[in-house]
Amino acid sequence: MKERGKTEECMAGSLLLAHPSLRDPNFRHAVVLISAYDDEGAIGVVLNRPTGNTLGELDDEFESGPLAGVSVFEGGPVQTDRVLICAIGFHEDGEGMRLHFGLEPKAAEELVVEHGDAIKLRGFLGYSGWGAGQLENELSHDTWAVSAIPSDLLAFAQDETLWRGVLSRISPEWKLLADEPDDPELN
Repeated sequence: MKERGKTEECMAGSLLLAHPSLRDPNFRHAVVLISAYDDEGAIGVVLNRPTGNTLGELDDEFESGPLAGVSVFEGGPVQTDRVLICAIGFHEDGEGMRLHFGLEPKAAEELVVEHGDAIKLRGFLGYSGWGAGQLENELSHDTWAVSAIPSDLLAFAQDETLWRGVLSRISPEWKLLADEPDDPELN
């Protein structure tokens, strides 16, 4: 079930929200930020799977530098042995988001110096990827809901709360689905 008016041509810079019935452990209740989308496929990172670690705890390269305290998330099931550093922020006028995907450590440090608290750095173990036509097929089977990025995206707790909050805003039907318990007997 795609959000009305959202087309595949403009999916880069959008959020994919896993359908509540999706049981794949890689994407159960996931919020995926799509960073690139074209005829060859799509790439993004899961925003709501914190590992509880920081870059400094995971890699000696960051242990004592300015990136040591950057939170690390599970970015997706592809190349989970790689750490991607991304920067997320919103334009000062509130119109649109800035995403810097796959930054080199030095460039990440420079962004923090230049933008301060207006930009948030995150480390991601791996990423999410779809080959040509794969994501379109999943969308045609209502595996995902597509949403614009809300301006308060970073205000949500970066766990399942993010999934529920954004999914609930798409429509009243999605809100009902997001709020239903996993076990219908608990309803």
